[in-house]
Amino acid sequence: MTVAKSPVDKSGLKPYTVHYRTCENRRIENCFYASDAYEARMLAMEFNKYIHDHPNSIDLIRLEK
Repeated sequence: MTVAKSPVDKSGLKPYTVHYRTCENRRIENCFYASDAYEARMLAMEFNKYIHDHPNSIDLIRLEK
């Protein structure tokens, strides 16, 4: 029996949610496909100006199932 892999499995990318807090203490999340949590953090910094300017605002990076 052959098991077909999804495109996510072939590329090695997994869905990560990056949670961060604004200066008003609002919790916001962004989702990225990345190979690990560090890459998800780097993508968040690249594509989100607030996170780029405030990298310590990230309070959680979660691998989604």
